[in-house]
This record gives sequence, structure tokens and C-alpha cells, in this order.
Amino acid sequence: MSLIAPQSADDVVDVGDVPPTSPPPGNDRATRAQQLEPGPLSSTLRGWLVTLSVALLGGVVRFWNLGFPTDKGTPIFDEKHYVPQGAQVWRNGGYEDNPGYELIVHPPLGKQLIALGEGLFGYDGVGWRFASALAGTLTILLVVRIARRMSRSDLIGAIAGVLLIADGVSHVQSRMGMLDIFLALFVVVAFACLVADRDQVRSRLAVAVREGWATQSVFGPALGFRWWRFGAGVALGLACGVKWSGVWYIAFFGVLSVVWSALARRSAGVERPWTGAVVRDLLPSLFSLLVIPILAYLGTWWAWFASETAIDRHVVGAKLPDNSWIPDPLRALWYYSSNVLDFHTKLVTSDTNRHPWESKPWTWPMGLRPMLYYYEGAVTGCGAATCVGAIMLIGTPAMWWLAFPVLAWAMWKSIAKLDWRYAAVLVGYGAGFLPWFINVDRQMYFFYVTPMAPFLVLGIALALGEILGAANSGQERRGTGLLVVALYVGLVVANFVWLWPILNGIPITQEMWEAQRWLPSWR
Repeated sequence: MSLIAPQSADDVVDVGDVPPTSPPPGNDRATRAQQLEPGPLSSTLRGWLVTLSVALLGGVVRFWNLGFPTDKGTPIFDEKHYVPQGAQVWRNGGYEDNPGYELIVHPPLGKQLIALGEGLFGYDGVGWRFASALAGTLTILLVVRIARRMSRSDLIGAIAGVLLIADGVSHVQSRMGMLDIFLALFVVVAFACLVADRDQVRSRLAVAVREGWATQSVFGPALGFRWWRFGAGVALGLACGVKWSGVWYIAFFGVLSVVWSALARRSAGVERPWTGAVVRDLLPSLFSLLVIPILAYLGTWWAWFASETAIDRHVVGAKLPDNSWIPDPLRALWYYSSNVLDFHTKLVTSDTNRHPWESKPWTWPMGLRPMLYYYEGAVTGCGAATCVGAIMLIGTPAMWWLAFPVLAWAMWKSIAKLDWRYAAVLVGYGAGFLPWFINVDRQMYFFYVTPMAPFLVLGIALALGEILGAANSGQERRGTGLLVVALYVGLVVANFVWLWPILNGIPITQEMWEAQRWLPSWR
């Protein structure tokens, strides 16, 4: 099977980043078309067998003993907010009507998904966590497909999937009745669509180059409707329908899409590729990656719009004057959203408003301040007189402690080697990380990193591909690379197995509990 080594120049260095004034050798149509075409993938059957096998393994891990633990039959940690809201959504047919403690602070989609599990399996641990476990499993499947497409390698795709399975953050969030795993899923769906769109755009331009009409206009050709980009827009709207932080991915991914279009045009020899990207692609991009997300986001409020008793649904005429050309439902939603925004704005850290497990974003890449979700100091089942049951949200150190080297490597590859794959990973990771520095006084928590985890995994998988080397790099080189990669993946899995008890609430001795918490900041 082909590994991360390129089957075409496009696989490592985006030839679209080479200025037209210094064209690559062999600047004829056939050469340009070949350089535009993405490298070949393995057979569809083999690719899906690998993908489904890894996803099935991930599903077993995510769904294992899903209903345990609970707080005497009730939700734990922030499940206490979203699980009852999900039950309310199920009862009402899609919307909430009773803002307990005024803490309905997120859009409805994530709670609607939790509600589906509760409707199918009942109001218990399995019911309120089923949708999260399914979302976590689907994210594994998508990461396998993304890594496979980016590396043109089934093996690297499988490695990426195994790494995500063994990530403590993704594992715990996939087993909680909370919202962040749904945000991560829709972000990864959008990213997968954009990567597929990039391949499709370059393939269309390759056809135009071969047939000789790619440069008939100084702006390059129109590329037709881009369904993958449209799908990304829908997914981004659904991400915002889970949490508003999805809006940052709209901004970051929108810029990424336009830049990729410009670089593809330059690869095709277009005289004015950047202007061409604006003229040909900007408006369609705004439609697919701005208008469509807004419409998809509004669509997640379908039950709220249709209801008579949902929170603030009919404030126009009561709390708001009935004197505007804007439709009453949209004004009511704006009012509701303004109250939510006000809640988030006032959620700041102070001497009187401090959560014991809050953290700031500069601690997140290495997971220096995890979160304790569950603790019971008087359980049985560990073989000792006194046992501890605990769940901590911890990023597997064998991966998370490499975050800064991996990010530095990705930046070097993006800038010095013009490698589009690492640049894409940085954009996805940065969209989940950088915006939190805008207001560092706000209360923040480590579970906000859930959408960042798949991009860390993708960056590590690409780097492992570099270590593995090309299929034709020689038996000794190849063998050494395979040994190093196998040892590292084994280390990650072993680290995950070590953490398994405190990722799942399994009873352990007090001594084991102390041994699990490696850093003072984990206490």
C-alpha cells in the first residue's frame, strides 16, 4: 500500500504555491495537469474495509459500559444541565420551555441529539450518552478518511483513527451527555468536505489544463457548483447549532477555501490567480460558507419557531414593541440570543466566581489542567478495603505533551515546504484554540479543547508518515521507520490503557488514584 510519501508532487508540496515566474520543470499542459491532480488512493473496497474496521474498534471502546457511572442514577458533572434539557426537548417535540435557573445558554441541536438517545433508550446513563458515543465513533471514522485522503495512505488513515481512539479527551467526551462532542463531529465533517472539495477543484482544473481552456481568461475558468463546499457550509451551520463557537470555524475555513482556490488556479498557470479566486470563487464561497451556515443554523431552531410555549418565542408584543419590518420570529430569536450572549459575557473569573477546575487556553495544548468530572471515595470493587471511583478529562500525555513540537513542525512544513496538509491542520487547530485568547477573563474549561483533538491527531499522523518514509525508500530505511512508528503508536495505546480506570470511573485503590495523577496541576 502507498504510504504518506507522494504519488504526485501535490502530496507533499503544493505546486500551487510556486510562483508562475518560476514554473516547475516541464511546464507543458500534461505536466501542469499531472501536478494538479491529487495523488491516487487505494482501492475503494480496501479503503472502506480499513475505515470500518477502525471505526468498529472505536465504537466498541466508546460504547463499553456506557451507562456507568452515574450519581446515584442521576447525571454527573455538566450532564446535570444538558440531560434534563434533553428530556424536556423530547417531551416537547424539539424545544425547551422551562429555563431552570436561567441556564439554557446554547442552541438546541446538541440537546435534540441527546434527546433522541433518551427517547430510544430511556432516561438513564445509556440513554443520555448514546448520541455522544455515536458522535465520537463517527468522528473516528471521519478522521480515518481525512488522514487517508491527505496522505494517500490507508495505513496512515488507520493510525490516525487508532490515535483518536486512544485520546483521553475524545474518549471521555464521547461518554458524556454534554455538547462538545457534537461540535467536534460537525467541525470534522466540515473539514472533511473541504479537503474533498480541494481535491475536486484541482481535478476540475486539471481537465481544463489538459483541454487548453484553463487560461482563456486571466482569472481562470469557472469551476461549476461545488457540492463538497456546500456540504461544509451545512456542517458549519449545524456546528453553530450546537455551540456558537462554531462561528470561528466558518471564518477560518472560509479563508482556507478561498486560499486553496487561488493556489489551485496558480498551479493551472492562471495569469491572475488571486484576483481570479476573488472574481470566480468569493461570492460562491460566501454563499456556501456563510449564507448556507446561517440557514442551517436557523434550521436547528425549527421546533422553537413552530412552538407556542418555547422560551421567549412570543416576546414580540410583550417584551418587544410590535413595530418592525423584521419578522416577529426572527426578532424573538434575536432577543433570546441576546440574553444568552449576556450570560456568556458576564461569565468571568473573579474572586467570588471561580470554578476549582477552570483553566486558561495557554494550558490546553499540553493538558496541564484537566477536569475532574466524577469522584466517589467510598466504592467497592478494587480488592481493597477502600476504593476510589473517578473520571478525569485528560488528554493522553503521549500525544498531548507533544503538541508544541507537532505544531512547530507543522508550521515549518507549511512555511518552508509549502505543505498544504499541515497548513490545513493548523487552521483547524487554530480555529478551536486562538479565539479563546480574545477574552481571557472569561471562565474557561479544558473540555473546550474537544474539537481541537482531531486536528492534533491529524498532525501527529502526518508526522508519523514522514518518519515511516516512502514505499520505495529502501528496506532498511523503511524498516526503521516502521519500527519507530509502531513503538510510538504502542506507547500511546499503553498510555491510554494506563489511564483507562480514571477515564471510565472504574474502582481503583487510593494508591492507584494517586499514581494516576502525574502532575501537581492534575490535583
